[in-house]
Amino acid sequence: MNTKTILLPGLDKQINFLRKNLISEIKTALVIGSASEIPAEIISKRFNCNVEIIVKDYESLLNSNLILGKESNIKVKLMSFDATDFNTSSFDLIYAQASISSTKRNKIVKEIKRILKPGGYFCVGEIVMLNKVVPMFVQDIFDSSDLLPLFGGDLNKYYHEKKFTLNGSVDLTNTLKEFYLRNAALLKNSKDGLTQQERSYYKKLVNKISHESNAYLKLGADKYIGFVALLLQRGFE
Repeated sequence: MNTKTILLPGLDKQINFLRKNLISEIKTALVIGSASEIPAEIISKRFNCNVEIIVKDYESLLNSNLILGKESNIKVKLMSFDATDFNTSSFDLIYAQASISSTKRNKIVKEIKRILKPGGYFCVGEIVMLNKVVPMFVQDIFDSSDLLPLFGGDLNKYYHEKKFTLNGSVDLTNTLKEFYLRNAALLKNSKDGLTQQERSYYKKLVNKISHESNAYLKLGADKYIGFVALLLQRGFE
């Protein structure tokens, strides 16, 4: 697969950031979130390790299995991100790209600490606010997507308080315009190919993507929404 097809905020930049900055031996890795099949495959090949993906809805489970194919050794499972079925200290690496910047962040991070081995690595990409106060139309985007972004300047402090050590960070806000442009193009192509019944079924999702893309590209949301990737290491406590 081509890394340029990663349709997540950060595009291929977050996984490239991980590849360049993590040189430790990784035996087990977990990838959190839908549309994360390509990062999972890259991690599997880069570290020659076992990789699992967790998604939180059945449609994402079906899509991931379809994209990966029957020959893939990457397992996809349906789980709540804040209450997984994994044993304590299961993973050397956990990767999350735009999948935990939600109202459940605190619970998800607590669960990540539980299943991450002491000294293990957490590569996270977070949607952030570029200003502490945002206009209502930006807040509407956050609310409709169940997002609770941190102010970008508070991100490092948040994870420090959660007992993670910062090993590196990169501001990937400049990827968001291309991300929304690709989404808008994909949306147009998808709508043209949908039957009337499918359009009715996907109406809510289509409207949501359309609204977010329009707000970012045309209404000025780019002044308020950013994206930052961190490479963190769990303490040994």
